[in-house]
Amino acid sequence: MNDHPDPFPFEELCRDLALRLTGRPSVTGTPDEAGFGPWLAEILTAESRLGPTAEVWTFPVEEGDPRLCVACMVRGSGRATVLLTGHYDTVTTSDYGDLEEVALRPEELAPRLRARLESARPGSAEWLAREDLASGRFLPGRGLLDMKAGLAAGLSAMAAFAADPRARGNLLFIAVPDEENASAGARRAAVELGPLARERGLEIRLAVNLDAIADDGDGTAGRVVALGTVGKVLPTAFVVGAPVHSGFPLRGLNAAVLAAALAQRLEWAPELTDETAAEPGTPVSLLSLKDGKAGYDVTTPGTAFAYWNVLNHRRDPARVLDIVEALAREAVRACVEDLHARALRSGQPSGPIATAPEVPILRYSQLLARVRATDAAIDQAVAAEGARLAATGMPFPDICQVLTAMLWTRSGLSGPAIVLGLGSTPYLATELADPRTRADIDALLAEAPARHGTSLHAVDYFAGISDMSFFGQGDAGAFARLAPETPAWDTCVRLGPSSLAGVPTVNLGPWGRDYHTPLERIEADYGFRVLPRLLFDLATRVLRSGGVTT
Repeated sequence: MNDHPDPFPFEELCRDLALRLTGRPSVTGTPDEAGFGPWLAEILTAESRLGPTAEVWTFPVEEGDPRLCVACMVRGSGRATVLLTGHYDTVTTSDYGDLEEVALRPEELAPRLRARLESARPGSAEWLAREDLASGRFLPGRGLLDMKAGLAAGLSAMAAFAADPRARGNLLFIAVPDEENASAGARRAAVELGPLARERGLEIRLAVNLDAIADDGDGTAGRVVALGTVGKVLPTAFVVGAPVHSGFPLRGLNAAVLAAALAQRLEWAPELTDETAAEPGTPVSLLSLKDGKAGYDVTTPGTAFAYWNVLNHRRDPARVLDIVEALAREAVRACVEDLHARALRSGQPSGPIATAPEVPILRYSQLLARVRATDAAIDQAVAAEGARLAATGMPFPDICQVLTAMLWTRSGLSGPAIVLGLGSTPYLATELADPRTRADIDALLAEAPARHGTSLHAVDYFAGISDMSFFGQGDAGAFARLAPETPAWDTCVRLGPSSLAGVPTVNLGPWGRDYHTPLERIEADYGFRVLPRLLFDLATRVLRSGGVTT
């Protein structure tokens, strides 16, 4: 029951927009993602509820890239501006199986998904989804929760702002592609934000990311304002062994075994869990482990490659490789000692186990410096190969593996050895550093039960990596410390001090459950009715206040 009737039809508009946006496919890396931007610009241009003076424009992720960032601005009076932003790309729909045809049509999907879940085991995720759908409070659909309902809520707040003849300040909306991959859209939008503000006479006081919050409970943990976001780096290990015929294993050293020792030691390692925030840190986890063999033969693996997801709060991300290196030395030493003892028991101690009990561990920067000493053209070769591989659509960790292997081959070194590096675009942790904005948020939290009929509280960090890393107030100096250990930084990453917008940034979005799975669903009342009102309330508070003080 709605005890807080809306003077503006937030719920009707938000639900309508959310279903329209969800109904248009936009899977990351597909032509549908490239086609979504122009379509959205047309929708916004034709949307009369955004007011007669709404400005809509687009700009590409980069020259020649068909993916577009879509911007819309509704002006009130003055220069003060709040940015509402989020991504429109989604993960694949193929995991829906025989329900894929309705994965983008939530109202058709709901009864069919519920029927599929009839025999779900009590207490399972499927059982909870069945109960949620039976309650009528939740609506499923690929991308509805993550995060097209958030975009719809932002646009609904824009429409309410446009309908207010006394509106102070301006609202700017930017929808971006590629968040599910490498945030190419947000990175471009962050760089564009400063010039855009200067050209249009804007003062960006706050950016609100509209991403979804997951909550398997009653929604208390989902109805939140996140005052920052976690950061992420991706440590990699290129492991070189001493390959031999499998009939004579003691004469060599299996690269995959060394990599497995690293994987076992690093998994959930407390040394890599950043506990500096109020919320518990997220443990490190292995994302990939594979050997370098192209097919079956009876030779032991000569190389292996692994990488890990490491999240940071306040820890310097450049410190992560120091910790990984220490743990790697410990793990490899224990592994080699154990193998040596086994070889002695077999009566055949020979090969690298007997002659090289210490496996050398290098950084990518050290390997590159060694090759530079004899090959003056290596930097150009690495850049050219990185650009070539990126043009094929190869994932960035795989590009890093290929480039590290290329350097190893040219170095003249022999295994066993381990080369540590970084294998992704880094995401920096951000914090809300503006006390005046925090005061506006505290007032919103205090008044939310009475004004909007909902509980609302603040958390220090959005738990997953997000586009906030590029809009928010992070330590851009970290890029200079991370670049030397990241293959193809200048070719594929291209981040520097001017890459961050550096504005106060928070996350306020819908809540639901199981995004990135076929059970993805949004809690409809909060997402369609309450959230757009909260966004309108927060934006207008900030626009009325004194502005940024940092």
